[in-house]
Amino acid sequence: MHDTDELRAWLIAMRTPGLGQGGLREALAAAGGRIDAVLARLYRQAATLGEGAAAWLDAPDEARLAADLAWLAEPGHRLLRCTEADFPPLLEAIPQPPAALFVAGDSGLLLHPQVAIVGARGASPAGLGHARSFARALALAGYTVTSGMADGIDGAAHEAALEVGAATIAVVGTGPDRVYPRKHHALAQRIAAQGALVSEFPPGTAARPDHFPRRNRIISGLALGTVVVEADLRSGSLITARLAAEQGREVFALPGSIANPLARGCHRLIRDGARLVEEPVEVAEALAPAARALGVELAERLARPDAPAPTRGGGWRDDPDYRRLLDALGHDPATLDELAQRSGLATAALSSMLLMLELEGGVAGLPGNRYQRLPG
Repeated sequence: MHDTDELRAWLIAMRTPGLGQGGLREALAAAGGRIDAVLARLYRQAATLGEGAAAWLDAPDEARLAADLAWLAEPGHRLLRCTEADFPPLLEAIPQPPAALFVAGDSGLLLHPQVAIVGARGASPAGLGHARSFARALALAGYTVTSGMADGIDGAAHEAALEVGAATIAVVGTGPDRVYPRKHHALAQRIAAQGALVSEFPPGTAARPDHFPRRNRIISGLALGTVVVEADLRSGSLITARLAAEQGREVFALPGSIANPLARGCHRLIRDGARLVEEPVEVAEALAPAARALGVELAERLARPDAPAPTRGGGWRDDPDYRRLLDALGHDPATLDELAQRSGLATAALSSMLLMLELEGGVAGLPGNRYQRLPG
């Protein structure tokens, strides 16, 4: 099946009224992952799918499909499908995973160890400062900062990661060609250029209130853990935190003053079992084992002959910290603590750097939390 024909089939299926991401996943499972077989089945069952679906399948909107294909044809744009080897494995493990994602930017970043930073839209100056400091520190420690590009905490986290030259991922509740809020138009362009904009909604999809809770499951699902900076008791950030807990991911919350209504949501999370954190290093160190486990899984997956090589943002191969790490590795196996002592780098940063090197085939993880440099 020609790639354009396959993309067209995916777009028709994704835009079929009433099918949804879950229905498309079920259809793919029944059809052995073949989108042409899914489409053939949809055509056969059109009469049972309802008037809207039947009308769409009988006469798809060709102008809309052409606009979708034109968006996908632009450099850096992609429809990342669940049938592809580099679809994020962490998303496969969540309830109601998306069948496909529209990505503007570096889709390979979705495989990186991520930390979600979320919080109030109307955040306090102190909350915005905390979001920036956590995002900067976690980005420098090797984690990709993921959020929803909303006003307040989300935007501050994205901007702080970009300011230190790191990539960041924004999961949006609109089509990938729309920006909400509009004030973040320049931020969206920077994220797409230096990171990735991600949406399960097709191009042209406008912002709707029900889209944002749905996108929250993807924010938490991509991340190893979610940090809530400020949230009142009705905040959508609490939905993200709840979803993260249901997905088996770590949830972290920053405490605040009992006089601050934006601290109440975080205090509730802490009472319900979220980790109270005061410093970014607490998050980085807590997630280091999960980051290493993700690295092992990805190394195995991407070692398959049919798997694409992972892509990365930034010139990390020229980074002096990586040179220090490689020099510290030498030729004999070394533990994480030994590498920290030799290189002077923090253990949280080392964990993420070693993950990147494992994915490149430059380092092998050994039993006993040891690492060895590979030839080449």
